[in-house]
Amino acid sequence: MEKQDGPDSGEARIDDPWYDALASGWGELDGTGAPAPVVPPARGRPEDRGVRAADIYLEVQRSAAFQEVRGRYRRFVVPSVAVFLTWYVGYVVVATTAPQFMARPVAGAVNVAMVAGLGQFLTTFLFTWAYARHARLRRDRAALDLRWDTQELTRGVAGGGR
Repeated sequence: MEKQDGPDSGEARIDDPWYDALASGWGELDGTGAPAPVVPPARGRPEDRGVRAADIYLEVQRSAAFQEVRGRYRRFVVPSVAVFLTWYVGYVVVATTAPQFMARPVAGAVNVAMVAGLGQFLTTFLFTWAYARHARLRRDRAALDLRWDTQELTRGVAGGGR
């Protein structure tokens, strides 16, 4: 029996945009119990073969799908960074302006400064986890679709590389 190689072979190919989808944990539901919403597809293939790759990238950048992915990124990152920087600066300000408060014992030799310092590490890990989860559920699939569409559109056009 010959080894079948192609889209119907049942094997993942490295050029398949969903190659690492199984490892990424997709299929999880978002916090509401429903699947993540679908992003509108990018624009179709240009009819003019004289189109340059730069024009295709500009077209994709202006597409509703790209704007939606960027908007989802900003809606998560901007508030997260604001919260984390406020928490970090607050910790530093309180540590420098209120050393008596930070030296107050919480439990045995553990004081407020130690708890707040460990809280900095904890919130860093929590924000990292939340960012990775948000990206996986809200942006990765749409970004891979855009990447795939862009590669298909740029294949064989002037200035397309490869």
